[in-house]
Amino acid sequence: MRNGKSAAAALVAGMLVLVACGGSDGDSGSTGASGKPRVKLVINGGLGDKSFFDSAHEGLKRAAKDLGYELKVVELGSDRTKWEPGFEDAAAADDYDILAAGTFDVTDYIGDLAPQYPDKKFWVFDAPVDYSGKNGTCSNKCENVYSVTFKQNEGGYLAGFLAEKLIAAKSLKGAESLNKAGVMGGVKIPLIEDFVVGFKAGFKAAGGKDSNVLVQYVGGDKPFGDPAKGKEISNAMYGQGAALVWPVAGLSGLGTFESAAAAKRYAFGVDSDQYQTLTDPAQKNTVVTSILKNVGNALYKAAQDDQKGSLKYGTVETVGLAEDAVGYVNDDHFKELVPEKIRTELEAAADQVKSGSVKVPSAL
Repeated sequence: MRNGKSAAAALVAGMLVLVACGGSDGDSGSTGASGKPRVKLVINGGLGDKSFFDSAHEGLKRAAKDLGYELKVVELGSDRTKWEPGFEDAAAADDYDILAAGTFDVTDYIGDLAPQYPDKKFWVFDAPVDYSGKNGTCSNKCENVYSVTFKQNEGGYLAGFLAEKLIAAKSLKGAESLNKAGVMGGVKIPLIEDFVVGFKAGFKAAGGKDSNVLVQYVGGDKPFGDPAKGKEISNAMYGQGAALVWPVAGLSGLGTFESAAAAKRYAFGVDSDQYQTLTDPAQKNTVVTSILKNVGNALYKAAQDDQKGSLKYGTVETVGLAEDAVGYVNDDHFKELVPEKIRTELEAAADQVKSGSVKVPSAL
């Protein structure tokens, strides 16, 4: 099996796995005696990230509660040398019918294991296996693997649209004279560029100028784990006249909220509801909304479709706003900061994307 993954894939995993825990079992597994379908979530990291993997876990817990699945969780921790043997052990154990795993780092593992266990099913989220087999995996064309990826460009579109509407209406208290917005990426790779391309398209659709979108990348050895560098870049963006900054950079983005609080400016969260996860009151209040990647909803839908016999194995499905796999936080805090007129316009923009009347450009 392959240990080598591209640097870009490793960086993406670094963005998604924000908190790593030691390997352990979560929800108790099933022996199959009950006759219920058994799903095993194998995490190349740990629960507790309040984002990506926690969302996956919540979706599968709902499937267990509502649909009768039995759930087992295996956390492999942050030591990458333990991932390959961990997946091999998880696949070899006869305590599951479906093995679920996510991020680019697991695709070769699943591509190698799925042909060895043709009577088992595999779900891969946020990255597809190589169904063509050109990279040496998927010798059976991974006909027992379902992959699901997300349209983060659609979330970016809504972020850009909302940013320009707030700026044009001078709705951001203390930043009424400013006309720029910033996007801080972890590193310039296609996945992160997909957020940026979507943001620029939404900003322009709302009447903004492309030149008023500032884009910069953290880079370095820890592009998704360097809050100090994230703060430095955000300070520069606010200094250049950005009313708000959207960090798409994992833990580096925590520096943006610190910077926004000090500058008395604003920010958007990413992947999870960061208004809820931040603990410092001043930083929390900088968050207008968060653009969500609802991994749990996608896995819950996969569980529903699998029970119906309609889940398409051997293929990759890409989901977005229309499938409620991408969205934004629309809570009381959001309503306090965003005028009703703009909220209505944002809902209309989302509906246009859902219906297909607006096609959001993509970097993928």
